[in-house]
Amino acid sequence: MEENQITLDNLEKGADNPAFSSVGEERLYQECDGPCGESKEEKRGEGQGRFSSYCRKALQPASKAKRFCKAHVKVLRRVLLGLLGVAYLCYFIAACWLNFQRALALVVMTAVVVFFICWSLFKKHCGAKVLLLLSPIWKGFQKLWPWLKWLLVVGHLVGLITWLALDNSRNPEQLISLAGFCFLVLFLFACSKHHGAVPWRAVSWGIGLEFLFGLFVLRTTPGVQAFQWLGDQIQLFLGYTTAGSSFVFGQKLTEEVFAFQTLPIVVFFSCVMSILYYLGVMQWLIVKISWLLQVSMGTTPTETLSVAGNIFVGQTEAPLLIRPYLADMTRSEIHAVMTGGFSTIAGSVMGAYISFGIDAASLIAASVMAAPCALAMSKLIYPEVEESKFKGKASVRLSRGEEQNILEAASNGAAASVGLVANIAANLIAFLAVLEFINSALRWFGEMVDIKGLSFQVICSYVLMPVAFLMGADWADSPLVAELLGIKIFLNEFVAYQQLATYKKNRLSGLEEWDGSRKQWISERAESIATFALCGFANLSSIGIMLGGLASMVPQRKGDLASVVLRALLTGICVSMLNACLAGLLHVPTEVGNCVTFLGTANFSSTSYTMYVCCKQLFASSVLENGTLSFTGDWAGLAESMVCLTQCCGHYNHTSC
Repeated sequence: MEENQITLDNLEKGADNPAFSSVGEERLYQECDGPCGESKEEKRGEGQGRFSSYCRKALQPASKAKRFCKAHVKVLRRVLLGLLGVAYLCYFIAACWLNFQRALALVVMTAVVVFFICWSLFKKHCGAKVLLLLSPIWKGFQKLWPWLKWLLVVGHLVGLITWLALDNSRNPEQLISLAGFCFLVLFLFACSKHHGAVPWRAVSWGIGLEFLFGLFVLRTTPGVQAFQWLGDQIQLFLGYTTAGSSFVFGQKLTEEVFAFQTLPIVVFFSCVMSILYYLGVMQWLIVKISWLLQVSMGTTPTETLSVAGNIFVGQTEAPLLIRPYLADMTRSEIHAVMTGGFSTIAGSVMGAYISFGIDAASLIAASVMAAPCALAMSKLIYPEVEESKFKGKASVRLSRGEEQNILEAASNGAAASVGLVANIAANLIAFLAVLEFINSALRWFGEMVDIKGLSFQVICSYVLMPVAFLMGADWADSPLVAELLGIKIFLNEFVAYQQLATYKKNRLSGLEEWDGSRKQWISERAESIATFALCGFANLSSIGIMLGGLASMVPQRKGDLASVVLRALLTGICVSMLNACLAGLLHVPTEVGNCVTFLGTANFSSTSYTMYVCCKQLFASSVLENGTLSFTGDWAGLAESMVCLTQCCGHYNHTSC
């Protein structure tokens, strides 16, 4: 029986106790079924041994079933997946049969999943054969590429210029955003570390991908509808936070207090992201996006994976995906990792901004558009001059969490968010208090020289107003957009988004645009520009967060990290502004509709933005001559014109009133 003894050596090598294995059970059963010696102790334990023998006999069917399952695990898995597939197919058919319009989202999701499953199977079984068949065509294409490349470049430029000229013929002021985009790219090139080493392929492809994605999201009907639907679903999804927060804090606190209304969303979103990481969904998405960026732009796998990860997670979480490779990365690659962190926001805080009332579709689009733009501008301002160890590397393994099950992943995600929530709350308290102190001090200094109302926001509105105007904001809106930019850069984007949400709420409530000399809201286009411009962690306080996070992973590279962080911060700020320029260039004004019909059926007990626009249109069409009031345009000759004018005068001031 010496071979069955358990020693520390066996445990260290991973050997199991044979008494608990199926083979051990049979061997022990065979050994103890025969004569086991004539010692007195064995005779005394004969009753117990017989009972153990009966137990082992009873467990034999279970052991055989276990061995059968192990031997046929592949077949059983296929059978189980087949049954699940048939069950889902029946459910899918039933949902479509009952109400196809209601099941449209299910159809789209199913089609996407089926496509990627078929694509992976095709690659696995037929990929090598197809590549072999296409190799002669690929060789011929490579020979023609030097000439074809310039032909494509010229064709794309001519097509782009023609489209821009035709598209902006009705709104030529939107071309200011194009001028601002070109100015920012030239500014970053002027700040480049190595002008002669700029990889123009990465720069042009990054800008092209950013433009194409922006065009799809902001201009095409499928893109607008898809992202609007996605934004609505995220808002609905975040609404489930109320179930937990109202139970813990109470309904009244959840509805009235900011901390209990917004910050629990961060906890919920962090929990969901942790579950998605455990299931491998996030890794799959990040790999697909990084593959597209890497193939088109020619960047290395490490920097591309980190920047793609920043679409979903924060500036210190994304580098964890490539933590084993950080020590060997070049300065240019580290700069790209930092730029990706500064150019985007984390999914957890995105939920908080959506709860403010910021457009969810714009936030999602801004985060995705920032990825290729961040890589492109990073290579423009800090080109690669070293030999990367990861160039041409086939793949980089993504690190995964250490959770054992989905419940542990959910718990860890919620627990990890506690620090983030505390950090957000502490920063808001500190920054708002500091801002109030700075404004009080500036007012005191201003009053000494008869300058009233001097504040940090006023200074930012004057200093950054040209930048806001170049991004596409109207001159009247530029001071407020510049103020938001200043708050974002010198304080943080959380405070800036709060202020933007206030402007948006004022506009949607139908308040007067001007309250004396103070503007109460900005235009819809300026809102869109500001939403994109603020979407990033590029602020002065993030420098410490970025350096602290990366230095803890690679302490031996502290010097390199400190040497590139300011350039990365500048690049991150400009990436958000470039996205804002594209938002201004591609913005489509919302049609108000027929104001005669709207005001004729409107309830004037409350105001809205549509009512404000229609009342302004009615005021503009009214003409007062020789004490007689008449109307022009759509309002001419209508009996209800005077009634609507009287109602509008009850809410807004005008000379016609």
